[in-house]
Amino acid sequence: MIITIDGPASAGKGTLAQSLSDKYEMAYFDTGMVYRAVGLQLVLNGINPNNESAAEKAAKDLNFPQMMKLSKHKDFRSDVGGNAASVVAAIPAVRSALLKMQQDFALNPIFGDGSPAKGAIYDGRDTGTVICPNADIKLFITATPEVRAERRYKEFLSKGINRSLEEVLTQIKERDERDEKRASAPLKPAEDAIIFDTSEYNAQQVFEKVCKIIESKQKKA
Repeated sequence: MIITIDGPASAGKGTLAQSLSDKYEMAYFDTGMVYRAVGLQLVLNGINPNNESAAEKAAKDLNFPQMMKLSKHKDFRSDVGGNAASVVAAIPAVRSALLKMQQDFALNPIFGDGSPAKGAIYDGRDTGTVICPNADIKLFITATPEVRAERRYKEFLSKGINRSLEEVLTQIKERDERDEKRASAPLKPAEDAIIFDTSEYNAQQVFEKVCKIIESKQKKA
């Protein structure tokens, strides 16, 4: 089974995907990692992420070991990595260079240790529309910008990162605009996606509701 989970930043996609991966023994592919890796590599090299030729080269040169090494950097999951990822993800040549890597994972989903999985769960922005348009279940997880900013703000506080709530909200809105307006694979639900607004739910409630959707789909299959 292939499940795609798309949506804007801080909507709860990653938490949900990881929980579903554990429950159903499916491999979890955070597609945002490839864009974070490319964006962060440029930042670390002192190159502006808007530099399209440099970004394309970084995408073509990216391999899995390099991505995993970059994922351990302190800025990989910070707003530095996130904003750089959003910028390079809007570059068509970067998306084209990274597409095959992401699609191939569905053909042979494996866990981090190399053992086979029962399926794959994708977490990203265009997994249901571009990467796996034939996925068995497509979810689009969202929440209001204010709720997502509050979640990100609390996450920063827990990590000792100094950001104001207003600054975080501004960054969330700016990233939404970039993701929604990019020419290549803009952020939007697939036509057959199940849209789920998590603004009024906690992570456990979202998980339980999605499990019911999955199990209903499995019974019909």
